[in-house]
This record gives sequence, C-alpha cells and structure tokens, in this order.
Amino acid sequence: MLQIYARKADRFCLRDISNPAIEQAISPALWYDLLSPTPEDVKEVEAALHISIPTREEMEDIELSARLYQEDDAAFLTMTALTNLDSDEPAKMPVTFILRGPTLVTVRYADAKPFSVFCHRALRGNGHSYETGEDVMLGLIESVIDRMADVLERLGNEIDLLSHEVFRSKKATSSKKTRDLEAVIEQLGRKGDFLSGVRESLVSVSRLAAYHAAIETPARRPSKEIRQLVKLVQRDASSLGDHAAFLSGKINFLLDATLGLINLEQNQIIKIFTVASVVFLPPTLVASVYGMNFELMPELQWHLGYPWAVGLMVLSALVPFLYFKRRGWV
Repeated sequence: MLQIYARKADRFCLRDISNPAIEQAISPALWYDLLSPTPEDVKEVEAALHISIPTREEMEDIELSARLYQEDDAAFLTMTALTNLDSDEPAKMPVTFILRGPTLVTVRYADAKPFSVFCHRALRGNGHSYETGEDVMLGLIESVIDRMADVLERLGNEIDLLSHEVFRSKKATSSKKTRDLEAVIEQLGRKGDFLSGVRESLVSVSRLAAYHAAIETPARRPSKEIRQLVKLVQRDASSLGDHAAFLSGKINFLLDATLGLINLEQNQIIKIFTVASVVFLPPTLVASVYGMNFELMPELQWHLGYPWAVGLMVLSALVPFLYFKRRGWV
C-alpha cells in the first residue's frame, strides 16, 4: 500500500490522487509511505525520485553498512522497530527511511502503532509544521521513542509485581510455592526477551540518529532546530537504553533469587527426609535385634518383653528428634 503525504495551505495532508482538481492546490509529495508495498508501488516511487528502494531481505541485513549508507544523492537509514507491543510476544520489524532532498520515503512490512499515532496527530494539526521529509522522519522517530518509553514503564511495573511475588511472605505449601516460582521464572524469561527486543530497537535508533547527524553534504544544511531535535532523539534513546539495561539487570537478579529460593525449598525437603531417616534408624535397629531367632534371648520369654521393645523403640526415636530440635535442625 502506498500513501502520499504533502502540504496544503501550510497544513500536513494526505494526497488524493483520484481528484486532480484538488491535487493542483497541493504541494509536491513530502512523504511516501510504503506499507507492505507491491512491485507497482515500488516502481512508482523509484521512478518519481530516481532511487533504488531496498528489498525486505536487504533491510533485514544486520551489517551497519547495509543499514546506514548514501546512494543516488539519497540517505538510506534503517532501524529496528517492534510491533505487537501490547502483547507479551512483540515482533521485530525493519523500517527504512530514505531522504532525498526535501522528500522522505518510508518502507515497512508491518503496521506499527507509532506511525498511526504520528499520522493522526500530524493530520489533525499538533502545532508542529512539517515542511520537509527530514521533519517528518524525526517526528516518526520521536513517536517510536515515546512508544518505547510507555512500554518500558509498563514493563517496570510488571517486574515490580513479579518481585513482590518472589519475595512475598505469604505462607504456602512447598509444592505450591515451587510451582508458583516456576511460573515466575517463565514470566521473567518472557520479560527478559521483551527487553532484549526493546534494547535492540533503541540501539538502532541511536545509531540512525548518530549517522544522520554526521551526514554532511552541500545540499543538506540542517537548521538549528533540526540539530537540536536530532540531539534530543539521541539523548532520549540513550536514556531509555540505560533504563532498559537497569530493568534487564533487575530481571537477572530476580531470576537468580527465584532459582535460589527453589534450591532452598528442595534442600528443605531433602533435609526432612534425612532427619526422618536418622530418627527412625535406632527403632529399626531395636526391632532388628529383637527380630533375631536365637534360642538364648532372655527377653523372648519375658511377659513384658513386647511393651519393653515398643517403649525402647519409641524412646530411641524420640531422643534424636529432641536433640535435632534443640540444635535447630528441624
């Protein structure tokens, strides 16, 4: 799908190419937005701007030279964005920004919410005048960063709830507590995977902003406002990256703590079995002695032999139990 945005009466608007009368009052295209484009859409934009749009496979290359480069008097800037951020399974999506003169081209293969939010605000008029494609690109990147900030805030709150779950003082049976901790580990793993994607996206934004700020051509003379906006994008991406790193460290701490608690629960179970085996060992010895079939055993003919053996077994079990309890082992 191809959507073309331009300016009409100093306002950002969506071009309607089906109505030529209206098109005469609209300035040349400011932004070509290619969403899962067809070959015909790609050819139309390439012919209009005399550029070669990268394929999806080329956009997914991880080499820096394949993501940030200049060609045909145009700057090609690719970043990693995330979709489905409202779920626990976000998906990575490469987004390519192509700047050629005052015109911007975006190429993407999934509908990301920051793009929809930016378009809605820009078309409604948010007090910002988008005069060049560079303004639109920086506005889109700002929208992506705002979305990342909201996601990190949500993840931070969810991690705090998991921390309370790990260190809660509520009493529970060992088996139920172990099952709960195993569920916490699974949730922490998902949050850690989520944060990895967020950090990767923020790193790509930082690299894109740094490369864009370093581009120097005779045709490109950024205004003071643009330079300040690029620096602001870099600072925001860097600060959010630091916050994401902090949350990742907290997740690692909670994982270690959860595994430690599970080990303690397992050790406690092993300790109970060990104490039980030691406590019942003396009674077993007494029963074994009086279970021998020797003829010369005085207690076999004794009327109180049975109560004596039972009492001796109870006493031999009670003494080590009381000893262990006094030492704090049980």
